[in-house]
Amino acid sequence: MKKLYKTGDKKQYAFTVEAQDVARFHGETVHEVCSTFVLAREVEWSTRLFVLDMTESDEEGVGTMLEIKHKSPAFVGETVHIEAEVERFENNELICNYAAMVQDRLVAVGQTGQKILKKDKIKEIFSTFK
Repeated sequence: MKKLYKTGDKKQYAFTVEAQDVARFHGETVHEVCSTFVLAREVEWSTRLFVLDMTESDEEGVGTMLEIKHKSPAFVGETVHIEAEVERFENNELICNYAAMVQDRLVAVGQTGQKILKKDKIKEIFSTFK
């Protein structure tokens, strides 16, 4: 693992909410706003950007946690800007805070965790559950 980042380092990422991103279960639309699932995916990507820089060729990141605290909706057509910030490292685990915004409106805040492990170790761990 390459130690490239320190507490306070930031990355930016943005996505536009599309019609297929709304809150929908079993084909039925619940709300015409960005779903928690889609927000989670995009938040994880924004913090994974650190991991992509930090991993060696024989390493990979694996998620350990994801927290989303909704503050306001993001509507179809709006662009959500996510700012991810390194909170700390716990051995080989990267803990990031993030804020998701639409212009000046706070959409969500929370935290993610990702461990960087050898790819072989991840396969070994996953194989114990099959």
